[in-house]
Amino acid sequence: MGKPEAIVKTTARPAVPRWARKSTLVLVIAALALAVFGTTTQTWLTVHLDPAQLGGAVASQNGLQVQGSKAATTVTALALVALAGGLAASIAGRVARWVITVIIVLAAAGIVAAAAVVLADPLAAAQGSIAAATGISGSNVQVDVTVFPVLAVVAGSLLGICALAIVPAGRYWKSRTKYDAAAATRADGGTAVGGTTAATPADEIDSWDRLSRGDDPT
Repeated sequence: MGKPEAIVKTTARPAVPRWARKSTLVLVIAALALAVFGTTTQTWLTVHLDPAQLGGAVASQNGLQVQGSKAATTVTALALVALAGGLAASIAGRVARWVITVIIVLAAAGIVAAAAVVLADPLAAAQGSIAAATGISGSNVQVDVTVFPVLAVVAGSLLGICALAIVPAGRYWKSRTKYDAAAATRADGGTAVGGTTAATPADEIDSWDRLSRGDDPT
C-alpha cells in the first residue's frame, strides 16, 4: 500500500463584527480625538468685563473670548496623544495594543477631567486670560460657558469607551509580527496526518506571500 495522502484540515476564519473592524475602530478613535482637538480651537468661555477695564484693544460687546486651549491647556495635548495612539494601534502587536489602550484611556480620562473642571469653575479657568488682557488677577466678573466644554466631555468619554474596545477587537485583526503571523498561518492553514503542516505553496508567489507573513516555507 502506498503512503496515505496528506489530509488538509481548513478552519474558517470567524466573521469580523462590524464594530471590531480595524479600519472602523481606528477611524472612530481618530475622529473623536480630532473632535476634542477641534473644540479647543473654539470659544469655551465668554468673560464680561467693564470696557474701560478691558481697554480699547480688547474691548468688545461680546466680551473677552477664551478659547479651550487657554481655558484647559492639557486638553489639546491629550487629544493629540489619543490620536497618535489610535493610529499606532492599527500596526501594533498584541502586547503593544494593551499599552496603547491604557494610554488612550488615560488621555480620555484627562480630557474629561480637565473639561469638567472648566465647567465646575469657569471663573478660575478664565483668570489667566483675564490677567493677560487687563493686567489684573482675581477679578470677580461674570463668565458664560459655551457648549464646547460639554462637547469635549462627551467626545472624551466616547474616546475612552472606543479605546477599551481595542483589546477585544484585536482578536479579529490580522497579526503584524512575524511570530503572531506564523501562529496564525498554522492555525488557518491546517495540519496534515501525523502533525505535519500542509503542503508547500504551489508557486514562488505563494512562497513570497508566506515569507511576508513571517512564515518560512522552507
